[in-house]
Amino acid sequence: MNLILFGPPAAGKGTQAKRLVENRKMVQLSTGDMLRAAIASGSELGKKVEGVMQRGELVTDEIVIALIEERLPEADAAGGAIFDGFPRTLAQAKALDLMLEQRGSRIDLVVRLKVDDEQLLKRVAGRFAESGRPDDNPESFKVRLSAYNDQTAPLLPYYENQKKLVEVDGMGSIEDVSTGIDGALEASSR
Repeated sequence: MNLILFGPPAAGKGTQAKRLVENRKMVQLSTGDMLRAAIASGSELGKKVEGVMQRGELVTDEIVIALIEERLPEADAAGGAIFDGFPRTLAQAKALDLMLEQRGSRIDLVVRLKVDDEQLLKRVAGRFAESGRPDDNPESFKVRLSAYNDQTAPLLPYYENQKKLVEVDGMGSIEDVSTGIDGALEASSR
C-alpha cells in the first residue's frame, strides 16, 4: 500500500508515519528527513537546501522528486510506502503518479490531517524552544505555512477527484489521530 500523509508542517505527519512504520512495517519516505540529512552531510546540495529551508521556502520540485525516486526501490521491497511531506505541488503529484505507474504501483490513499493554523504556530514555537531545529523557527514557519497553503491546496481536488482523499482531525491527541488514520486504512483496504 502506498499512502500519502497530507498536511501542513508540524501537523503530526512524522509522528503518525513513525507509528505506521512500527505497526505496519511500512517504509517512510520523508522529504523533510531527507533534506535535513542532505544538510547534515555538508554536501553542495545540502548547503543549497539549507539556505532555502532557513528562508522558509519550498525546495524545488526537481530536487525533491530526485530524492524520492532514489528511495522508491526501498518502498517496492517493503510493499509500499508512506509519503510524508511529498508531494507538495501538483507537478510533484503528477511526477509521483508517473514514477509509481512505471513500477506497476499507485497511490492507494491520501490522509489529510486537518489542523488549525494558529494552534500549529504555537506547537512550532514550543518545538523550536525545545529543539532549536532551524526550520521550526516561528518566522520561517509562517512562510512555510503560507507556501503550503498556497502551493499545496490544488492537491486536495486532485486526490479528491481520484476518490483517494480522506480527512482526519489532526488536532486531537496522538492516539485519536492514530485511530482516525487506522480507520481510513481499514476502509480503503476493503
